[in-house]
Amino acid sequence: MVSHSGLITVMERAARKAAPRLRRDFNEVQHLQVSRKGPADFVSMADQRAERTLFDELKKARPDWGFVMEEAGVIEGDPDKPRWIVDPLDGTSNFLHGIPHFAISIAVDDPRGGITHGLIYQPLTDESFWAEKGRGAWLTSERLRVSARRDLNEALIATGIPFLGHGNFAEWTRIFGAVAPEVAGIRRMGSAALDLAWVAAGRYDGFWESGLNAWDVAAGWLIVKEAGGFVTDYRGADNAIERKQVLATNDALHTKLHKLVAGALRNA
Repeated sequence: MVSHSGLITVMERAARKAAPRLRRDFNEVQHLQVSRKGPADFVSMADQRAERTLFDELKKARPDWGFVMEEAGVIEGDPDKPRWIVDPLDGTSNFLHGIPHFAISIAVDDPRGGITHGLIYQPLTDESFWAEKGRGAWLTSERLRVSARRDLNEALIATGIPFLGHGNFAEWTRIFGAVAPEVAGIRRMGSAALDLAWVAAGRYDGFWESGLNAWDVAAGWLIVKEAGGFVTDYRGADNAIERKQVLATNDALHTKLHKLVAGALRNA
């Protein structure tokens, strides 16, 4: 069995402690208390409870580290130490509609080395996707590799579609119009974290989406890269998280997909 660092152990322990309550709440989704956080953007009590559990567990393990969290925002720590980037429930709309596709996402952002550790945990399937910088990406103890497909006409590509109050629909439509006729299929499953984990696992051949926050993509960004993939912004630069533009795929398809995306935006 592959060994991993103590940090991954801490991250997985925290995710697994938050998971049982998420599973219970998912099975009673019709009884959840739901409050509006913005247009078509809902946060459930399950989301808040999961974040609190993750915070408590991670804080106990590394008391001087800061946090970037979806609900609680930025919580300052020692500026010379790493910080946690946490999404307690990526795929909240799926969760609230009883769709079994959501995940917990945790990443470590080190001021000396950027994103160094990432974990995406699916509570319902018990799948734990994780990576350490320079040590590869894994699904529990199985090594992950991005797909080996080289032709767009065989590729299955994932995306996130803009919705009420979120995203640039005109931009997405142009990209979709350029990509869809060239590929074998496009999927929209509703969890960017799992989309990226599935690219790393070779289930998808690529993924694009804009307007994502660090907690949506930090862990997945590292997992794809450590699985041998490429993750860039729409211009092909290595700053996808900062620009909130993610284009992820394998080495053979990245140039082809990037050309389609860049061409769609250039011709706008």
